[in-house]
Amino acid sequence: MQKQEEALGHLRVLFVTSLTPNQFGVYRLGALRRLGLEHVAVLDRDQYGAPGILGKVQFRLQMGPEVSRFNRDLLALADREQVQIAILDKALQLWPKTLRRLRQSGVFCIDFVIDDPLGPRNDPGWRLYRRTVSGFDLTGVQRDVNLEEYRNAGAREVVRIQTSFERTVHYPPDAGWSDARRDRMVSFIGTPYDNRAEFLTLLWRAGVPVEISGSRSHWQAALAPDAFDGTFRVGELIGDAYHQAIWRSRINLAFVTRSNRDQVAQKAYEITACGGFLLAERTPEHQARFREDEEAVFFSDFDECRAKIDRYLNDEPARAAIAAAGQRRAWSAGYDNDSVLRRLLGRAAELLASRTANI
Repeated sequence: MQKQEEALGHLRVLFVTSLTPNQFGVYRLGALRRLGLEHVAVLDRDQYGAPGILGKVQFRLQMGPEVSRFNRDLLALADREQVQIAILDKALQLWPKTLRRLRQSGVFCIDFVIDDPLGPRNDPGWRLYRRTVSGFDLTGVQRDVNLEEYRNAGAREVVRIQTSFERTVHYPPDAGWSDARRDRMVSFIGTPYDNRAEFLTLLWRAGVPVEISGSRSHWQAALAPDAFDGTFRVGELIGDAYHQAIWRSRINLAFVTRSNRDQVAQKAYEITACGGFLLAERTPEHQARFREDEEAVFFSDFDECRAKIDRYLNDEPARAAIAAAGQRRAWSAGYDNDSVLRRLLGRAAELLASRTANI
């Protein structure tokens, strides 16, 4: 570990990401800056969007003057900052020729991808990205199925990463927090992907005190009017409002996004890191990450979910013990942004050292 920290301490890194406040790019940038790197430069990819309808067309096609400006600025910044490593976090505007020029200038290029661009969902915006897959020195993906797909697409080296929680945001409440301060019973915070709206409606119609937070317009479109009125609590929660809602919930539900072939819910890490009681869909990866019924509780179908809610909703001591164990696991097992990026950059440093040794 000490040798790895020393190696990281000499790296000059360029991070291309979204700097939307209270979102993942900002969290990962904070983690990079905590790793003790010699220098971290950043390029905000969100600054290169066209207005109105032109922006929608640009996103789908990834072409136009703003895409050109992004590629020029990226090359200029990498040269000016004399970076050794560029981490590109969903840089959909990247031209293949820009990636080639970065590598030709000696920059080690990392593709950091949490989404599933080679999967079946066929989301828009990935036209250029799919042409760059083979051009990166190192690619980090979060699904087992992606490993082979990226290799088959020509990726040079592919490693498994994971979604992760942010230490400065996802942390437990002060000691002594109890049900006296929990005004949310069975809580879901997120989006109505897959069949979540139907599942949560069934719980609510069965008498479960479900409370939903997220995009009002998305949930209003997904839920029947009576279910929306009966379950929707408040709009999108970010930053302090997000972890406080987890603290104020007796049971926090988490679902994997199966349409994106996810194996684990990012919220599983965030909820446990916040000291919340996690009730999540049972998947092999969830079971590998948390000891079932000791650090988290899982369900495979509606009936089991309902039974687990009935078991734990009013058993505060059992919930408190499981939540505390889950929080210890999340913070000690490397499920945070700092740990994920340290491992990824550590592998990059190894490859850089090997490249230098072979010159």
